[in-house]
Order: sequence, then structure tokens, then C-alpha cells
Amino acid sequence: MQTEPYAALSLLYDTFMQDDIRYDDWALHIRSILEKNGINDGLVCDLGCGSGIITAKLAGMGYDMIGIDSSPEMLMQARERADGSGILYLNQDITSFELYGTVRAFISTCDVINYIIKTEDLERVFRLVNNYLDPGGIFIFDIHTRYYYEKICASNTFSAVNEDGAYIWENDYDRDTGENRYNVTIFVREDTESDEEFYGRFEEEHIEKAYSAAEIKSAAESSGLKVISVTDDYTDATLRPDSTRAVFVVTGDGSL
Repeated sequence: MQTEPYAALSLLYDTFMQDDIRYDDWALHIRSILEKNGINDGLVCDLGCGSGIITAKLAGMGYDMIGIDSSPEMLMQARERADGSGILYLNQDITSFELYGTVRAFISTCDVINYIIKTEDLERVFRLVNNYLDPGGIFIFDIHTRYYYEKICASNTFSAVNEDGAYIWENDYDRDTGENRYNVTIFVREDTESDEEFYGRFEEEHIEKAYSAAEIKSAAESSGLKVISVTDDYTDATLRPDSTRAVFVVTGDGSL
């Protein structure tokens, strides 16, 4: 069955990603950046929050969190995780989101920005961030680099299996357009009264766009944002030619 991105993958996402993504390290690094910029509390908005792991971790650190995501299925996982933490979750597209007021900071992790295929949509996100940022506020986000798509994804196939299900992840990277298409086949174990195991099969197509650091900087600056730093993954290290993830910190002019 063909489904929308993350409609089926949401059921397995956390179990498969927990060994690949250093959620605790990422959250701690994000907090350190926020604190360096004088943001020790207040409202922080997570764009493309997914299942809400980072959102919940920052809420546990004392921030008032808002999570925005276009996938109802991923938000369902996030709301279950929130468990009375007071996180506000909104089902919106990040290219056209609306808030009730400004926030002290935005974050966006797990290559959400790469899902924005068109440069005009990327600039639209940056303009919205600029509009809703408090004066002196910052936006922390990451992207997968061109190196990641060209050397790691390329035309390779990845797979994984556990007691809850399995996935087969096929990549098709186009150097000319910079687009990487993920064709994901997902098998989810279904609860039945029978002693036999049954698995539902689902297929999803995901498309991401490879951006260079220069392209991100240009889009940000044309939208009224200023790039403070670009680092290798969630560290203070300088971005390298073979870095697979780049982390940006930008600030806005606080205009509405």
C-alpha cells in the first residue's frame, strides 16, 4: 500500500533511529547554543518536530516548547511522548506555519530542511522564522550535506529489521538536480488473535534536496537572517569536505 511520507514509517521510526541519532548529545548541544545566546528559558519552536524526542528533551530542560509537523502520524507519536509536559503540538506545513506570537528561538533537526525542495520555499521558511523571532532570537537547524547524498546515499540500499517490523530503504540521487529520492518499503507487525505473525506492507517515497552551505547562507540572508556559525554535526568542530551533517545557527532582525 502506497502511503504519505511517515504515515507508516512513524510506527517504526523511533525504534530504528534511536541507535543512529545521538538525541541526548544533540539536545545538550542545542541547549549550550541557546544558553550562549542568553536564552535560558521561554518559548522555543521545533520545526518538523517529528515524533518529538528532541522537543520533549528540551521541555525537560525547562523550555516552553512548541512542535510543528505536517505528519499527523508523527504528531500522534509526539503527543503520546509528551505525557503532560505542556508541549503545544501543531499540525502545520513549516513553509506556511502560523504562531500566536513570537518565540525566543527556533530549532529544526534530523535534516528537515533538506525536505524543502524549492529555493523559494526555503526562503519562505526563513522569512517566517525571521517574522516570529524575538529580537536577538536564534534559529538552530541542520542539513545533510552534498557529501552525504553523493557518497553515503548515492544509489545504495539500506535495510533493518527488529521484532516490530522492518524497512528497505532504496536511494536514487540525481547530481544534476541535487534531489535524493528514498523509496521505502515498510513491514509493520500487526496484532492478531492468531499464533502466526502477520506484517502489513507499506511503501513511501521521500524526496530531499542537497544544499551547499553557501546556498543555505544565501537563502537565509535574502530572508533577513544572518548566519552566526556553521559546524560539523552537533559539535563545535569546523565543517569539513567529508562532513555528513552541517549545523547552522542564524539570527534575525526581529521584524514582524
